[in-house]
Amino acid sequence: MISTLTLTTKASAVRRLTRWQEHVPTNIPLTVLGGILAVRVQPAAMLDWRLIVVALANCLVVAYAFMINDIEDAPDDAREAARAARNPVSSGQITAREGWFASGGVALLALALFLSAGVWPFVIGCLTLALSHFYSWKVIRLKAYPITDFVSHSLMLSGLLFLAGYFTYDHTPGTVWFVALAVTFVSCYGQLYNQLRDFEMDKLAGLNNTAILVGKRNARILMYAFIGMAIALGLASLAAGVIPLWVVLFVMVAAPLVFFAIRSRLDPRGTNHADASGAVQWQFIIIANAVTVAWLLATMVGFRG
Repeated sequence: MISTLTLTTKASAVRRLTRWQEHVPTNIPLTVLGGILAVRVQPAAMLDWRLIVVALANCLVVAYAFMINDIEDAPDDAREAARAARNPVSSGQITAREGWFASGGVALLALALFLSAGVWPFVIGCLTLALSHFYSWKVIRLKAYPITDFVSHSLMLSGLLFLAGYFTYDHTPGTVWFVALAVTFVSCYGQLYNQLRDFEMDKLAGLNNTAILVGKRNARILMYAFIGMAIALGLASLAAGVIPLWVVLFVMVAAPLVFFAIRSRLDPRGTNHADASGAVQWQFIIIANAVTVAWLLATMVGFRG
């Protein structure tokens, strides 16, 4: 008989394996933004319960990606005390088999939710799930190779999440592709940031990802180039009327307040900054959420700018 204490410990380990706090704060605004822009270009469309369903499905499919990552990386994480303690599989709180079983349940629930929202969200959800699996699964392990590492990472953790929200309500993005590319490039920055942070451990693990291939200096240059391209696409979206001017003004007012009020010595993963940009990641996430909430409320009351 499995004790209640053991079940509680296992449930806590599964929750830790999802690493929900690292991705939910970005998954939800990305999904909601996609939905907002879809109804903005389709005056007859209205946001409904499907946006909540797709947001939850996106959170689950990304949780699956993080779960598989920690299951497959457990032997490598065990080499470093801090990473071993963070990984429930490496620390022995849950076995790899139990982790696979739990992740399978998460994947099935995510697919069921995507399907309930419509055909297009289901198709995009399946693609996201596939990338989430192949990204870390050691038989293929997309993250171990240059180019495929940050392309798959940026799609499954950003671009496809946005598109799942958008395609729930509209199937012809048009100039909204500017925004889809912008959020994808921001995720490319995030992947290179992560690779710089884990540079030495990844080398020991035998990975040959983009940062290792080009070196730390060039990886940092490329990282900021992606941010520059994302900003350029954001300006193009504004010029094309995809993003209303009042949203930009909202950001200009909110940003100084957030940067003044919030300081963090840790990045969103809970580790020390790998780069100066890591010191402001939480602030940008908070601003993104604040803007999304304001824009969502405006959309719900019928104001579309």
